[in-house]
Amino acid sequence: MQFSRSSRRQFLQTAGTAMAFPYVLTSSALGGNRPAASERITMATIGCGGQGTGDMQGFLGFPQVQMVATCDPVTEHRERARTIVNQHYKNEDCKSYNDFRDVLARPDIDAVLIGTPDHWHAIITIEACKHGKDVYCEKPECLTIKEGRAMADAVSRYGRVFSGGSQRVLGDYGDIPRLVRGGALGEIQEIFVDCWGPSADCYLEEQPVPAGVDWEMWLGPAPYRPFHESLIKGGFRPYRDYSGGGMTDWGAHRYGAAMFAAGLHHTGPVEIIPPDGNEHKLLTYVFANGTKMYHGGTNDITYKGTKGSLPGEHPTSIDRVDMEGYKGEGGIFGDFLHCVRTRELPFRNIEVAHRATTVCHLGNIAYWLNRPLKWDPVAEQILGDPEANRWLDRPKRDPWTL
Repeated sequence: MQFSRSSRRQFLQTAGTAMAFPYVLTSSALGGNRPAASERITMATIGCGGQGTGDMQGFLGFPQVQMVATCDPVTEHRERARTIVNQHYKNEDCKSYNDFRDVLARPDIDAVLIGTPDHWHAIITIEACKHGKDVYCEKPECLTIKEGRAMADAVSRYGRVFSGGSQRVLGDYGDIPRLVRGGALGEIQEIFVDCWGPSADCYLEEQPVPAGVDWEMWLGPAPYRPFHESLIKGGFRPYRDYSGGGMTDWGAHRYGAAMFAAGLHHTGPVEIIPPDGNEHKLLTYVFANGTKMYHGGTNDITYKGTKGSLPGEHPTSIDRVDMEGYKGEGGIFGDFLHCVRTRELPFRNIEVAHRATTVCHLGNIAYWLNRPLKWDPVAEQILGDPEANRWLDRPKRDPWTL
């Protein structure tokens, strides 16, 4: 049965201690040099497909983490993830759930890893914040620009630590941003970013829903459509109801890295121009400082400045600068765990993540409407175009709201 928001709340309140989900560590979970149980960060994984389970295994490598729950509307996914956790700790303490609200109701969970399809990120993040949980959320952090702003507001309102899940700035581009930020190219004039294109409507044929799949819960706030197995196997990205396509998938990595390197990660473009076959060969973002960023024209990311380009020729005597905002050890997972302890801002905090995904979404809107957009990065509104502004958010299917 699908609970409404109010009925589920009443259920959890009246269930008393039966819903408290007490978690007791067995001696076999302690391991060699692990912190005492009272000093560990208890985590749950919500969304146990390939990416979510991969991230979960990354967090399992940190001795300060105790993964205590897995959650997914696909039984096979959550049980596979649960088995991985229990085998890691050599016990049976990790529990599995179909509904993320049951996970958030547990008072013993400190933080959640959200690895669901994109259309669930905002709702689960905001509910997690309300329940006092810190959040590590896979990129792209939101399905729409207004969702991203609502997430940022919730993180601030409830005083939570949020890290977006784009390890690529550190893992793939760490040295290049250090050089660019150190002045190796002088003033940045142009940036070329490669990623795939926007998502489109979904026309997959109907298939019978197999046993062990809660299709209503998988769809959640997305418009109803019949089941197709590819959607629960990671094949949702090409479709607009669940994702922004390659623009938000790899775009969240690469636009995020480019904006960070160029010092544009706290703002946004003021104009977005789709290709017109004439003056504008590529989708073009224009920033207030004159920097232009393009979709395409490279195999990855290319920076061009007044003193050279990267990759390419540039002065070799420039010092690399430290990565602004990075804390802790162990990449972006370690950065998040450090900040859970210290309450500092993570490297890819919600505002930085929101700015990067906003660029991706604006590119999609320009492609979908095939016309230039004027963007106010402070008010977060498209200027003089009511139709385009309607794309800043999507209606959600009952009973789901932000």
